[in-house]
Amino acid sequence: MASDRHSIVDDIADSLLERIVSGALKADEALPPELEIANEVGASRLSVREAVKVLQAHNIVQVRRGIGTFVNPPEQWTSLDAIIRGVAHGVGAREIPLRLLEARRIVETGAAELAATRHQSSDIVAMRDSLQLMEERRDVADVAEFTAADIAFHDAVLMASGNPFVPALLNSFAALLYSTRRETSEIPQIRQHAIDHHHRILDAIDSGDAELSRRAMTEHLVQTFDDYEHYLVATRLTADQLDDESA
Repeated sequence: MASDRHSIVDDIADSLLERIVSGALKADEALPPELEIANEVGASRLSVREAVKVLQAHNIVQVRRGIGTFVNPPEQWTSLDAIIRGVAHGVGAREIPLRLLEARRIVETGAAELAATRHQSSDIVAMRDSLQLMEERRDVADVAEFTAADIAFHDAVLMASGNPFVPALLNSFAALLYSTRRETSEIPQIRQHAIDHHHRILDAIDSGDAELSRRAMTEHLVQTFDDYEHYLVATRLTADQLDDESA
């Protein structure tokens, strides 16, 4: 009986999350009353209350006593699954990729520093092969292969750190990393920036200079952050303004 109720609670939580990531319930908007949700899904108010607690545990919603339950902005969520689903629907489309870049910077700059002194010859070969594929796909319409090669280059840097925990830290973000890198790789200027910076990272790691390697990776991720703001965020804001003017 307990397992059946647990399944119902999960289903209700998933249904509420779907409303949130689809935009039907927006940030700072109140969830419907428990009784209304219970009637809609054909469950008890207790099951609804427990489902809300599931979302609250991941900081997707917050309960304001005496007022109601409200949706938190996606950048406050702590559930990776919810974040990925939100990005797929365009929820947190500006903030989430930028926060992901911050996380990458924390991990990847340290990885590049370690890679400078710990890399094997096979790691350098893997970076070179990935970079060569990026250059081959730079000017063709195969964004998927360019993105895969871009990710492979960074994976090679993580592996070259010689610390098995380092690649594991970003592996859980694999789907989100691919979707955000695929989006940025659509822009020719960003593709060229990535290639230029990857050359510097490869040369720095191959030279064995730890500080230079850290700096090269930092400069790459700062450039990526700037590119995202300039080419994607600014474009979205302009499009939104045009939509508002035509409405």
